[in-house]
Amino acid sequence: MATGFGSSNTCLVLNRRSDSCSSILSHFPSSHPTTFWSTPKRSSVRCQSTSTDEPKTKMNLFDNASNFLTNLLSGGKIGSMPIAEGAVSDLFDRPLFFSLYDWFLKYGSVYKLAFGPKAFVVVSDPIVARYILRENAFSYDKGVLAEILEPIMGKGLIPADLDTWKQRRRVIAPGFHSSYLEAMAKLFTDCADRTMLKFDKLVEQEESGGGKTIELDLEAEFSNLALDIIGLGVFNYDFGSITTESPVIKAVYGTLFEAEHRSTFYIPYWNIPLARWLVPRQRKFQKDLKVINDCLDGLIQNAKETRQEADVEKLQQRDYLNIKDASLLRFLVDMRGADVDDRQLRDDLMTMLIAGHETTAAVLTWAVFLLAQHPVKMKKVQSEIDAVLGQGRTTYESLKNLEYLRLIVVESLRLYPQPPLLIRRSLKSDKLPGGYNGDKDGYEIPAGTDVFLSVYNLHRSPYFWDKPNEFEPERFLVQKESQGIEGWAGFDPSRSPGALYPNEIISDFAFLPFGGGPRKCVGDQFALMESTIALAMLLQKFDVELKGSPEDVELVTGATIHTKTGLWCKLNKRSNV
Repeated sequence: MATGFGSSNTCLVLNRRSDSCSSILSHFPSSHPTTFWSTPKRSSVRCQSTSTDEPKTKMNLFDNASNFLTNLLSGGKIGSMPIAEGAVSDLFDRPLFFSLYDWFLKYGSVYKLAFGPKAFVVVSDPIVARYILRENAFSYDKGVLAEILEPIMGKGLIPADLDTWKQRRRVIAPGFHSSYLEAMAKLFTDCADRTMLKFDKLVEQEESGGGKTIELDLEAEFSNLALDIIGLGVFNYDFGSITTESPVIKAVYGTLFEAEHRSTFYIPYWNIPLARWLVPRQRKFQKDLKVINDCLDGLIQNAKETRQEADVEKLQQRDYLNIKDASLLRFLVDMRGADVDDRQLRDDLMTMLIAGHETTAAVLTWAVFLLAQHPVKMKKVQSEIDAVLGQGRTTYESLKNLEYLRLIVVESLRLYPQPPLLIRRSLKSDKLPGGYNGDKDGYEIPAGTDVFLSVYNLHRSPYFWDKPNEFEPERFLVQKESQGIEGWAGFDPSRSPGALYPNEIISDFAFLPFGGGPRKCVGDQFALMESTIALAMLLQKFDVELKGSPEDVELVTGATIHTKTGLWCKLNKRSNV
């Protein structure tokens, strides 16, 4: 969820240089700071070595010191759950969620991980996740995540306090209605057309020189595409980032880069008085933020000057396919009884910009990465695209017939969830369920406990998925019994009739690509449709293969899972195009 600045490709290369999300541990409340006594290494791993690497067993002085403080200061603070102790410095050698997975297999679905005076709970169980996200959702807030993002997103939906969230959710959720999504399908297609036209021109240039294959960093191209879609679909602004770059685009990438930097840096130095003026990167961040805010303020002002107030029902009945401005901003401004100050609207838009940009780029990146390693599945989905679309464009109706393609998108999200962790903090003392193979009496936790819901662990759990580390899109079509797991209803596609995409209801919270419960991502269908249409249009026109081997693609994480140096691919124009 970040980028740098320069040319479009350079932006993305800078973005991929972020450190491991293990450093998010440093962002616990300032009253209980976590101290690290070593210089962290950049965390990246090769994609083939997912979470099956053996954790190191030999501990150094740093590891022993941390474990000593853990036992001394935090051993009795969080119930009787298993405590994951080990080589803490291992966290600096690879992304956090890999270590969390190893400890999950060793200690169980609910365990405590502690560093000196601070401890937190790691949850890798759908029964416990369902309890936290849905059954007792309002006893938890976003905790450390809100602390990191509040300076950037203000009181947008992600970092908002509970009262603000309830108010804004009631206003924003109706904006993602079916007529809007139908209009967005056309917009997604129009924006993807720009990208394909760019690729076509590059192919023509290559052919004029006697070649046939072009090489591109598709991660960078997907990021540009996603930025244009968010700009047009959410606040009616054309970034034009696929072919051009402006000061606003540079500022957007700079702000996204800072958001990820804050989620991955060990000490929240930006909270130090005067840091925003004394630290060069913080001065730049404030400058970037002002450029974006000025742009958003202008768009908000223009929308308000042309306001056409109406009730929600009438707004949802507009002819979104033919009106000039079908953006979500237009809906929010025109909604009767939903008057809100410009600052809140700006926070809403900023949140959607950040949350919706790199997430989609990451989904597309890993879908292509996986398909390129499975040529049979690549041909199968291209055959489906040919049968449904022919030489035509993707529409909202045709999307419904691209079943296998939709399954590829969600299977990519299962293997590479965006984000790999959901963060919560208990607002009061609570008792978590024991989950599968856990304590039947559950686990008592005090108020203020930080909880990491490991989506990565849930999605690759050997207890709830068959062949969890294999790419099998067809798995979502098959009913799976609970196999005697008390408290889990199993996997049943019929549980959510009419849903275009599998969700947490179908899987009873074993699949959480967009969270679950009342604070589930409001733009899930927007993101899924956007990813599906972009992938359809790419595979309709081009055959794609990796430039090197899968092992050459190194993985880094911040707010999302992405590559270290881009996803470099070879594109050949398909013979039937």
